[in-house]
Amino acid sequence: MVDELDARILRIFDEDPRIGVLEASRRLGVARGTVQARLDRLERRGVITSFAPSVSPAALGFEVTAFVTLEIRQDAGHDAVAAHLDGIPEVLEAHTVTGSADLFLRVVARTNADLQRVIDRIVAGPAIERSASVIALKTQIPYRVMPLIRASTAP
Repeated sequence: MVDELDARILRIFDEDPRIGVLEASRRLGVARGTVQARLDRLERRGVITSFAPSVSPAALGFEVTAFVTLEIRQDAGHDAVAAHLDGIPEVLEAHTVTGSADLFLRVVARTNADLQRVIDRIVAGPAIERSASVIALKTQIPYRVMPLIRASTAP
């Protein structure tokens, strides 16, 4: 759980990631040490997972995003497939899921034709039995967590 001050700290760094601890403390009206201690605690607890910049795959030339489901041979195990997928830079995420598929991936490619190359590389894994993919046309709601933070601290 995060309290109201934690939420305000997270919100200010979400809105302006380059603000710095001193300026954040000034804007929040609390001591610099308080902000730093709260950030350190949130990081230790795993609430803050990264201070890295958000990078746009499209700006790097990977303009096609697709979601791919994989069905795998059950005797191979998910870890072996994950190791194979880890070697493919265009695989941005891979999640073990419930339902008819075993894994759900978010992948990027430079073009639709390049997506075929990426999928071919994915399904080249010996444990992969079947794949299905859909191409994202437009991102309606990008990845976000601030609404969760606001909801978790609401009275």
